[in-house]
Amino acid sequence: MSMPAPNERRVIPLRPQTSPPGSREAGSREAPRASQRPTGPQRTPAPREPLWRDLVGDALRRERRAQERTLKDVADAARISVPYLSELERGRKEASSEVLAAAARALGLGLGDLLSLAQDGLVRHAGSRAGLVGRGRTAPTASTTRHGGLCLAA
Repeated sequence: MSMPAPNERRVIPLRPQTSPPGSREAGSREAPRASQRPTGPQRTPAPREPLWRDLVGDALRRERRAQERTLKDVADAARISVPYLSELERGRKEASSEVLAAAARALGLGLGDLLSLAQDGLVRHAGSRAGLVGRGRTAPTASTTRHGGLCLAA
């Protein structure tokens, strides 16, 4: 492995770099010929597991909208900035437990209530993946079927 020059910065990507389709770095400059195309059933990637921050953000937004309240109203009550609350709702920020508790209180919820709403979103997502049983996955046991195999302690 070569060493970078003393004044040269070395960048290590956190995610694998992908090049846009059709670029020279994508491997092929043209579409594969019929004889080069893969045959048989195409594998589609498994649906991505939702991130916890996305689930919590969705729960915050759903509850705020159900109460017909504005971002400003809830942010003021929680004593956080409007842009930060917006980023929380969009799943762009990981909030501390103190911030989540403040946002939940501003909506008239406890922290456990908010986390329960987020868990419901996770259970819905797991239910949409239930079709994967029978494709090499093991069937759920009686103890895991009550909550879709998920458990959350708040």
